[in-house]
Amino acid sequence: MSPVYATFGLEPATRVGAVLADGGHQVHRDFVDFVVDGSPLLFRLADLDAVSPLASDLPPAVLDAQVRALLLEDEPPLPGGRFVLYGCPECADLGCGAVTVVIERDGDDYRWRDFAWQTGEHVDLDRDGYHGTGPFHFHGPAYRAALNALLDGATAALPRRVLLIGPRAGLLAKLAAALRGIGIGADVTPDATDVPAGELEQYGAALTVSPTQRAALGETFARTGTAFVDAPAPVLPVLVAQLQQALDRTPAERRRLTALSATPYAAEIDVSVPGRVQLTAYRVDRLRRTHVRTVLDAVLGPGRHRLPLDPRTVRGEAYLVARTSGGVLVAAVRGASARD
Repeated sequence: MSPVYATFGLEPATRVGAVLADGGHQVHRDFVDFVVDGSPLLFRLADLDAVSPLASDLPPAVLDAQVRALLLEDEPPLPGGRFVLYGCPECADLGCGAVTVVIERDGDDYRWRDFAWQTGEHVDLDRDGYHGTGPFHFHGPAYRAALNALLDGATAALPRRVLLIGPRAGLLAKLAAALRGIGIGADVTPDATDVPAGELEQYGAALTVSPTQRAALGETFARTGTAFVDAPAPVLPVLVAQLQQALDRTPAERRRLTALSATPYAAEIDVSVPGRVQLTAYRVDRLRRTHVRTVLDAVLGPGRHRLPLDPRTVRGEAYLVARTSGGVLVAAVRGASARD
């Protein structure tokens, strides 16, 4: 009897970093995700903050070794023929937990079976198995072609880099340091009006704190294809999130979060596939102090979700930032009261 084949592919993906309220960081990681039957495999694992071992910042020799392992040209790293498909984005240590799978040959084809969450050398499939995920049977030539194309650079995720325009001292210097701290390259220039378009095209996103330059540069960046943040927030973590949103080139059908809006009384967020969503409110008071409050941290299913807000949390100048492991959205709170 002929096997029922699943399609196999690869596509760029991102684990968005963050500047946390306590001054800590979550690292930004670009990687290549596995696409099974037209859908990212990571989407089947709703509440998982992890990346594949096919990261964009790997040296060529390490990436080559990861691909050879998936092609079964190297020995499996774990007992029982198990391979790591997703691991901790911060340290890649198995002790933090990883999604593992048995990969085996079936003639010229490949089979992935017995998906599990693993934190040690051995795994208990009854307790920690992803029941209902797999097994997947992949046509050998297509499977090998997709992985070999990665070595040729055809599917590699592009490094992220942003241009910050304005005074080097103060906010932009702190912003550049925060972006670099989570793995996003950042350059600061006092004026970009005379920078050649060829140089501007090297940046995925740009931001300026100068209203006069903002008006002059909008059309320039539109021509280069560089995303331009035209309404930057005065709050460092929100600025980071705005730039991350601008950098995101994921097709709409591949995003977990597709829309975010807010009034002083409610936030509305659209979710395409189940996943953990964190919603944080940032408020700037009359003394320009920033107040931070977590509004939501939960797994949400597909659809539009309306979440009530306390108007006292978002009075004055306020912003909401919604995050999943693969995306971020920012919304200014419309019609917030000026009273503090």
